[in-house]
Amino acid sequence: MDRLLVTGGAGFIGSNFVRYWGEKYPEDSICILDALTYAGNIQSLREQLKQPSCNFVHGSICDQLLVERIFNENQFNKVVHFAAESHVDRSIEDPDAFIKTNIVGTHNLLRAASRHWLEKKIADHLFHHVSTDEVYGSLSSVEPAFEESSRYAPNSPYASSKAASDHLVRAYHHTYGLKTTTSNCSNNYGPYHFPEKLIPLCLLNILNGNPLPIYGDGKQIRDWLYVEDHCRGIDLIMNKGVRGETYNIGGNNEWSNIDVILMLCKIVNKKFKDTPELVDRFPNSPCSKSIEAETLISFVPDRPGHDFRYAIDATKIEQNLGYRPLFNFETGLIKTVDWYLENEDWWEAILDGSYQQY
Repeated sequence: MDRLLVTGGAGFIGSNFVRYWGEKYPEDSICILDALTYAGNIQSLREQLKQPSCNFVHGSICDQLLVERIFNENQFNKVVHFAAESHVDRSIEDPDAFIKTNIVGTHNLLRAASRHWLEKKIADHLFHHVSTDEVYGSLSSVEPAFEESSRYAPNSPYASSKAASDHLVRAYHHTYGLKTTTSNCSNNYGPYHFPEKLIPLCLLNILNGNPLPIYGDGKQIRDWLYVEDHCRGIDLIMNKGVRGETYNIGGNNEWSNIDVILMLCKIVNKKFKDTPELVDRFPNSPCSKSIEAETLISFVPDRPGHDFRYAIDATKIEQNLGYRPLFNFETGLIKTVDWYLENEDWWEAILDGSYQQY
């Protein structure tokens, strides 16, 4: 039986991972550490926290004393580190929080893990660090996708802070012998995604009849990864990956932002045509008036330093660990739309702010 510490487990990817791991490895215990900042939502864990093997600690990875205490109390042998400030726009407006959480917070965890595992000579341990493809910088339309050996060239405060945390994890492995693995993923989408990111923001705007803001000309390209595929990739790395190695996890789904939103509009248009009850549930949506959702698209000024293209080459994890994404973009997006339509209470609580009353 493994004893996991999952940081940032109330966030989008973290909560999906807790759900995935708990269902696949019910004998393992999971302790979730989350500061419940604006993007953390305890309601994303309501079913998991009913299980005796899962417990929640409200706190920050920046609190060194807290981190040390929960290590001592729980005797973890694995850490899965999701906790991070992650929104690029917010990092441009206020980089300080990103430096503190993503760099200092990561170092706090590494230091506590080293004290607990190395000083006590606990051989069976693993620190898995979850990172992003944004550390590699931007690609042109013709450049090959990022490989694990690609040069780091972060362009935003967010990406720079994640790059620094990647280097710290690598240093703790090579300098102290801490058993680590790192994964760099492409853009995630799926259930429980906080509605400031492109897909959930535009979906809820369609339902509420609000504009769909598209930066610049909308031709920026991202590789889209369904969150369940991401969790499956992390599982493979933790159980089969070489310690000290980095693995890229991608979805093999390169789409421009404008094409993503056009696909989303197409799916929602069809949902309204096939499901008449949606007209009564969402009367402010143009789809309720037989007007296509695309009419809401609004191009807005591009953000500073907006990277043009991210793309992941997942050959290493595919060939060495047997990873394959199970969802193409359209099937994953349909599952995502269905989840939001079936879980209106979850996202309504975010829109009205009541989700923070815990």
